[in-house]
Amino acid sequence: MPSPEELAREKIDALLEQCGWILQNRSSINLSAGRGIALREGLLKGGEADYLLFADEKIIGTVEAKPEGYTLIGVEEQSGKYGKGVLENHPKWNDPLAFAYESTGTETRFTNRLDPVPTSRNLFAFHRPETLIEWAQQPKQIGARLSDLLTTDQMSTTNLWSAQIEAIGNLEKSLAANKRRSLVQMATGSGKTYTAANLVYRLIKLAGAQRILFLVDRGNLGDQTLKEFQQFVTPDDGRKFTELYNVQHLQSAQLDRVSRVCISTIQRLYSMLCEFVFVFLKMLTARREQHEETGIALFAWHESRHRLA
Repeated sequence: MPSPEELAREKIDALLEQCGWILQNRSSINLSAGRGIALREGLLKGGEADYLLFADEKIIGTVEAKPEGYTLIGVEEQSGKYGKGVLENHPKWNDPLAFAYESTGTETRFTNRLDPVPTSRNLFAFHRPETLIEWAQQPKQIGARLSDLLTTDQMSTTNLWSAQIEAIGNLEKSLAANKRRSLVQMATGSGKTYTAANLVYRLIKLAGAQRILFLVDRGNLGDQTLKEFQQFVTPDDGRKFTELYNVQHLQSAQLDRVSRVCISTIQRLYSMLCEFVFVFLKMLTARREQHEETGIALFAWHESRHRLA
């Protein structure tokens, strides 16, 4: 029966593969097999990392595997030591390594050490190799760009009410302070969607946000939000928002990769995430069946050798 650690690694293996990483062992390493290679039990100066992540043939991060139920908060300190222990003969994107994951297969935490204040946070999956490569090449991470948001550009207040100006200003202060969760409470009819459109425009243009997910709880609110973006005139450019950036109102599970704003109902998003979990479980089941078939074949081979002996 597999140990808790082995079960966790099965789940991590499946999750890494689904996120575009090719799994390899040290005995059969081939870094040119793809853009992202997850090397099991990669060698470090002081031991081994459960997984060394290679992107374009250079080390870009680590994954520390723990059994399910293990408290991951605090493990990032161990991951930080791994980031400083890369062998000298290995090419790497950053020294020390910038990206560190801790995972049980059901819970995953991530730290970006290029952020102004590196902080471990929960993820539902690993990042794709292309994403980490892009981040490693950026002169400033999103955290630093958000910190600069307050001084990057003076907010135009021409078409904003005082409550909207206050809401946007306070939100940007929270983001600059690395507070990822904020709540704006405004009265009915005070222009909440218009306020959000202004903030979204500033996040995309000034902070370089790649995509904004705009969640609504009813389909008709999604239609209204789409119309708001279509009618929104950017304060500095004078053109409509949709003339500058693509906006998608999700009607299916197909995500438009060039859209900068995706409007979705909570129900639609839930359905997409359930489909993601279903595919992951299918991969995990197939992997476990493969391991069981291998075990049966090895047992039969040993039995036949015993009879011949």
